[in-house]
Amino acid sequence: MTAASPPEILRAPLVVEFPFTRSLGPVQSAFLTGLREGTVLGVKTSDGKVMVPPVEYDPVTAEEIRELVEVGATGTVTTWAWNDRPRSQQPLDTPFAWVLVRLDGADTALLHALDAPGPDAVRTGMRVRVRWAAERIGAITDIACFEPYDGPAGGEAVPHDGDFADAVTGIVAEARLDYVYSPGRAQTAYIAALSERRTVGERCPSCHKVYVPPRGACPTCGVATTDRVEVGPAGTVTTYCIVNIKAKNLDIEVPYVYAHIALDGAGLALHGRIGGIPYDQVRMGLRVEPVWTEGGRHPDHYRPTGEPDADYDAYKELI
Repeated sequence: MTAASPPEILRAPLVVEFPFTRSLGPVQSAFLTGLREGTVLGVKTSDGKVMVPPVEYDPVTAEEIRELVEVGATGTVTTWAWNDRPRSQQPLDTPFAWVLVRLDGADTALLHALDAPGPDAVRTGMRVRVRWAAERIGAITDIACFEPYDGPAGGEAVPHDGDFADAVTGIVAEARLDYVYSPGRAQTAYIAALSERRTVGERCPSCHKVYVPPRGACPTCGVATTDRVEVGPAGTVTTYCIVNIKAKNLDIEVPYVYAHIALDGAGLALHGRIGGIPYDQVRMGLRVEPVWTEGGRHPDHYRPTGEPDADYDAYKELI
């Protein structure tokens, strides 16, 4: 007899990103505009402490603070950690140290990158200075990084009016997470069944709830789920939302409906897009079925079956 081949280990690179657009108040506007102009600004609290980066409200008294001061572009490392594998869009593409730097004239520390040849070249208390970016736009990245410095220390913080021409009034913060996802035993079986146009969940041996997608264990009872159960293909819309903002890299015209769908036989609802019906006619209780595209490994969307709507009592526990 020959040994059975081990199951294929599934892996997929995934990216979660969200470009967050925000407006700036007078303090943050002055800080970022100052960076564009090669000036580092902080703010002075009611007890005389200078905070860099600046905040708009005193962390002790919660009072609004607006007294801007200019601090030095040199400072002292207060603590650090070595990063030997820089990720995409980090400040440097070669190994570097994350450092907290207390700039001369400031009482708090600023987090940024330090360009150093190795961890042996970094220490708490070392002197550093700002390395400005070649092109500055009014963002924290205008500080390209810090670099070692053996020159004289800067002076005390000096008052600054915060006035600059063409002030920066808003920013777009690109939140992004890149990772490799590998499903476990239960979800691997679920994905394999989808490729055969079947939806398979797992039943808890204790409470008998059928989880779709399966999780490998019942989160309520804490026991393993190994009994596989095919559900659907039809189901019931339990609740839904109308999407009016077009997502990046998603070729679906707005508005469209995204719903929770309780497949027949399932113990909880899964997510799916509703098509084949005007968005303003989608409703709770609507009976739907999956629509598969040629070569698709999962349903493209769900459409009405033409059946009468489900009674509310039949799905109220699945909302």
